[in-house]
Amino acid sequence: MTYSVAVSGASGYAGGEILRILAAHPDVEIRTVTAHSNAGQPLVAHQPHLRSLRHLELQETTPEVLSGHDIVFLALPHGQSGQYTDALSETALVIDAGADHRLESVEDWDRFYGGSFHDPWVYGVPELPVGGGVQRERLIGASRIAAPGCNASTVSLSLAPGVAAGVIDTADIVTVLAVGPSGAGKSLKPNLLASEILGSANPYAVGGTHRHIPEIRQALRAARPAGAPDAPIRISFTPVIVPMSRGILATSSAPLVEGVSDADVRAAWEAAYGDETFVQLLPAGEFPRTADVLGANTALMGIAIDRDAGRVEVVTAVDNLAKGTAGAAVQSMNIALGLPEDRALTVNGVAP
Repeated sequence: MTYSVAVSGASGYAGGEILRILAAHPDVEIRTVTAHSNAGQPLVAHQPHLRSLRHLELQETTPEVLSGHDIVFLALPHGQSGQYTDALSETALVIDAGADHRLESVEDWDRFYGGSFHDPWVYGVPELPVGGGVQRERLIGASRIAAPGCNASTVSLSLAPGVAAGVIDTADIVTVLAVGPSGAGKSLKPNLLASEILGSANPYAVGGTHRHIPEIRQALRAARPAGAPDAPIRISFTPVIVPMSRGILATSSAPLVEGVSDADVRAAWEAAYGDETFVQLLPAGEFPRTADVLGANTALMGIAIDRDAGRVEVVTAVDNLAKGTAGAAVQSMNIALGLPEDRALTVNGVAP
């Protein structure tokens, strides 16, 4: 069966990456691409690398244009997806790459986003440990999927195995992320100009204000086994824009639970990801680079135990547009439809 697909926000970075992956997917046909201010223009005027899709023209983003497809991807700014998802009740599968359907808490939404709250959908991070199982199980047959925030899924994947195994204390999590500016979208912003970021590292959303924080807390709460104590999850989260177009290198640490051995710690991460294709734990003493995951649907992870500090440190590299957003969305689509999970996705990056 060939599924018809519409992609909204197709002139942006996330929409373009979704299209790049889907263009190589044998089970889908990309029929419709939409935009707002760029409607009426050729897709390749904004995504010149997508030569196989040069026949497509950007249409207006309306419920009428998006309806009538088997699958709709929404790659819109936060707060804009909900107005369309409400009107797509007849669409078999809708995948939102924005934040509108990620959070379960109205209070978190009001504090970090604001505007209309929409019901949470199945979270699109298949490998994430949840409640003694794995998120993949919840994606099977799903009709509504919330693709993750790139920073949020990177940190959540980094620490969830430790939460699931009960080897880390969630009351003092610290994470610092080097992030490429493509994660902030394609809109013209002075702080994202080349003259502002080249030769510089620029922190932003410092002091607990980043919108991905409640998403991380939600994922780590879900990682606890059934019946585990509802201990607090406190996280210091500091992203830093660095001069690479795409990529995330997240260094996350948490205190070790007293009495946990080094072998216990590594076993927790090996149990979570030892059989995974797209989340790979590196050998002891090795740590990833963002260059190794460029263009791949891969999260590479290295862990270290700092006994002097009593903490575990996890370093994770992802391509924020691939595994961080679009790759996770397509991977989740494959699972929901019963297709091979790795269809159209690769573990191989681009080098040099």
